[in-house]
Amino acid sequence: MPSTPTDHEIPAAVLPDPRNHDIQIWVGDRLWPRNEARVSVFDSVVQGGDAVWEGLRIYDGRIFQLDAHLDRMMASAKALAFANVPTRDYIKSAIFQTLEANGMRDESHIRLTLTRGKKVTSGMSPENNQYGCTLIVLAEWKLPVYDNEAGIKLITSAQRRNAPQFLDSKIHHNNLLNNILAKIQANLAGVDDALMLDDHGFVSETNATNVFIVRGETVLTPHADACLPGITRKVVIELCRENGIEIIERNVSLTEFHTADECFTTGTMGELSPVLEIDGREIGDGKVGNMTRRLQSIYSEKTANEGKALPF
Repeated sequence: MPSTPTDHEIPAAVLPDPRNHDIQIWVGDRLWPRNEARVSVFDSVVQGGDAVWEGLRIYDGRIFQLDAHLDRMMASAKALAFANVPTRDYIKSAIFQTLEANGMRDESHIRLTLTRGKKVTSGMSPENNQYGCTLIVLAEWKLPVYDNEAGIKLITSAQRRNAPQFLDSKIHHNNLLNNILAKIQANLAGVDDALMLDDHGFVSETNATNVFIVRGETVLTPHADACLPGITRKVVIELCRENGIEIIERNVSLTEFHTADECFTTGTMGELSPVLEIDGREIGDGKVGNMTRRLQSIYSEKTANEGKALPF
């Protein structure tokens, strides 16, 4: 038996939420206990990050924006020419079965992944994929990832966001090394996340979220060119328009972020998160701004009243 290739003992893993120790995870066509849930070493997600994914959040017995997320997943799978994609009804059934098996009706998050599937031999070509797609429904007990009262800090990453001529961010794919390299810089700097610029030097998004700033009574957000056109981003834009808040999509420079009155990020995992510092510059007065709080409140009301009801 070969020894572990390390010269130090690996520390014991600590789960962020101990309730996730015995969760059931959907892989392929059935549920598996956490310690048995796995994909083949021949799966495309292992071979080349060849998969698409969505993040779903559960609020009081409802899945928020489920159809919008499935629309984006199906569009991404089509853009990547996946074959034998499971139906929407099948995916919904797998989601509902997973949540029911884990007793999850609130304060939960789903990482929904669809890979191109298992290959008959290792390699890049989709011609080696002869088994159909692999569906993964990973549901966990998970609160929003950021402290939306205390706010977060950002740096600007040296890693540029992929431009459409290289890898279109409108494909919500699993090849996340571009983002992970930026996140490593944030970790090493001791901040929460990193802003990423596009290939023209304008702010695109963070390594994990879309971004907005407030100047006076106007909310601005970067064009969805190099950034992901996020579901939460879209909801916030719609909420601004419905509530008489001026919202502008345009190129936004890093200087405009440094000198903004307010800044916040959006995403399913973190909802609306106030940004209080970027690159050591205090944003506004260093406190959560009035516009951010207003939009947080409107968003919370929406998540409390809308969504696909769970059938159990």
